[in-house]
Amino acid sequence: MNAPLYPSAFEPVEEIDLEHDSHDDGSTTTLGFWLYLMSDCLIFASLFATFGVLEHNYAGGPTGREIFDLPYVAVETLLLLVSSFTFGVAAYGMHHNRKNMVLGWLAVTFVLGLGFVGMEVREFAHLIADGTGPDRSAFLSSYFTLVGTHGLHVSAGLLWLAVMMHQTWHFGLDGTVRRRLTCLSMFWHFLDLVWVCVFTFVYLRGVL
Repeated sequence: MNAPLYPSAFEPVEEIDLEHDSHDDGSTTTLGFWLYLMSDCLIFASLFATFGVLEHNYAGGPTGREIFDLPYVAVETLLLLVSSFTFGVAAYGMHHNRKNMVLGWLAVTFVLGLGFVGMEVREFAHLIADGTGPDRSAFLSSYFTLVGTHGLHVSAGLLWLAVMMHQTWHFGLDGTVRRRLTCLSMFWHFLDLVWVCVFTFVYLRGVL
């Protein structure tokens, strides 16, 4: 007797693993994130170009030499540079499947990044209290916009760091978490590179 064309409703049906059958190796996510970084490059390039045009438009207000505290900004820079190194150590732990190492160094990175943002907020608050806010001149407006945009990006990176520490703790270093940590690593190192340009182009040139 021939077997029935359709399985009976009472017969077990083999489960289909939709997640693995989709064959998503993360290449689409990585490509999309690279495109995002390129768009961010255009944003910062525009802000740098605007600052370059307006950096001497003081409107009778203070110059960079008068308001920039280079040693203070150097400490900010050091915090961000060290945080890039600590994130690299966390990435090393991820590649060696060491969850606790990843969590520990991500936490150190978070503290360093938080210190950077705190120092930047304090710098802005001090300038505004002294009457040298973004409405004082075109130079200060472009300065606050450029540096503030970078600070907002670092703040977003801190929020992302907190989320990834939570996901690493609860889900471990599975494929999805590794992919997201890799994207966050690119983002964090990108912000580090942008800040080096800010420190050189804005602060060093403004003071020296």
